[in-house]
Amino acid sequence: MNEQTPRQIVDELNKYVVGQDKAKRAVAVALRNRWRSQRLPESMQEEIIPKNILMIGATGVGKTEIARRLAKLVRAPFLKIEATKFTEVGYVGRDVESIVRDLVEISVRMIKQKKMKAVQDKAKEMAQERILDLLVPDTKTSAVNPLGAIFGGDDEEKQQAAEPKYKAGREFCRKRLLAGELEREMVEVEVEDTSSPVLGMFAGSGMEDMTNNLQDVLGSFLPKKKKCRKVTISEARKIFEQQEAQKLIDMDDVVSEGIKAAETNGIIFLDEIDKIAAKSGGSSGPDVSREGVQRDILPIVEGSTVVTKYGPVKTTHMLFIAAGAFHVAKPSDLIPELQGRFPIRVELTSLTKEDFKRILTEPQNALLKQYMALLQTEDVEISFADEAIDRIAEIACQINSEMEDIGARRLYTVMEKLLEDLSFDAPDLEEKTVKIDASYIDDKLSGIITNRDVSQFIL
Repeated sequence: MNEQTPRQIVDELNKYVVGQDKAKRAVAVALRNRWRSQRLPESMQEEIIPKNILMIGATGVGKTEIARRLAKLVRAPFLKIEATKFTEVGYVGRDVESIVRDLVEISVRMIKQKKMKAVQDKAKEMAQERILDLLVPDTKTSAVNPLGAIFGGDDEEKQQAAEPKYKAGREFCRKRLLAGELEREMVEVEVEDTSSPVLGMFAGSGMEDMTNNLQDVLGSFLPKKKKCRKVTISEARKIFEQQEAQKLIDMDDVVSEGIKAAETNGIIFLDEIDKIAAKSGGSSGPDVSREGVQRDILPIVEGSTVVTKYGPVKTTHMLFIAAGAFHVAKPSDLIPELQGRFPIRVELTSLTKEDFKRILTEPQNALLKQYMALLQTEDVEISFADEAIDRIAEIACQINSEMEDIGARRLYTVMEKLLEDLSFDAPDLEEKTVKIDASYIDDKLSGIITNRDVSQFIL
């Protein structure tokens, strides 16, 4: 785990998320407390469990982005899942324990990629030798020798005589490979056949977990199928590097570290948790299974052991961040046991015009920067006047106040409509420099904004 202080974590989050300082501070403190607990004696570590967080706020204000960026920042296994995917036992839907199984799968994959990266240089060398084996097969081991005319027959004397020529041919091909002269040459390689048509028949309708588990069980008993593919040397190098890197790592260590990373550093983001809160005043009709879903999720959040294909995994020290708009239901509509498992609650505020202006320009992935980069691929240089940025923010804020408040996502709908004609005509434009000002925006959007009947469908 990284050792950033809460202030440093907030500074990093500020590069991607505008405003919402309370939420940023809450997740930064939760993360730092996790770091602190891991430096305590082992007996004390077991007693200190993460303080889970409940984020309350409208869609598009930054809840998911904060959690996602936080996990990326500390390189922790992260899973975002919608609570509405799950249903009470007896109804069609996913099993809540699949949350933990998915997180462990992500964690193991992360550790595997990390270890494979560490042996990448060695894997590249081994892949290079395998390509040379294809181009210049050894006369002692290869039944089919494309350079047979050079190397001669099968008897021992001829093979000994051919040995210097074999080495010379190999070094000749090595030089050409290093010079990049053979990248487009075709070779035949053997790869693992990963198709599973029979098991695929059972996918869907909430049976994904059963299908995956059955496939894993059968895969451990049945021999792995191989198939031959004709690929370029460039593609063969990637295949061989992957295969050699996998041979160089110990999968038992990968699994062990992956489980530990999931148990101690894993972050699970439960989105739309308000959708499984039973509304006050009854639980008939579609509400019938909502409380059941909460009770099924509760053991995972409280701390339990879930059996995965990699072995048992404890959820006690995983950090859970739940989020919801809570427009209809209230946090108090959640069952008391679940409420108690989210002691830190932060309310994210609706975005203002000034927030929209900052979202358009400040973050590293700012929206204007994205559109400018996209059109630059067509050699079209666009620039936005300050008055244009102000006008875009004003329009987005106005539409959110008059219609459904979808937060920063409103900027996407406004920007797409604003640049629709320019994006369409970009390849054919003679004038490759476009200055966007307030009049340009009014010309493209004023008719839609003033027509309420149209705007509610378009923007």
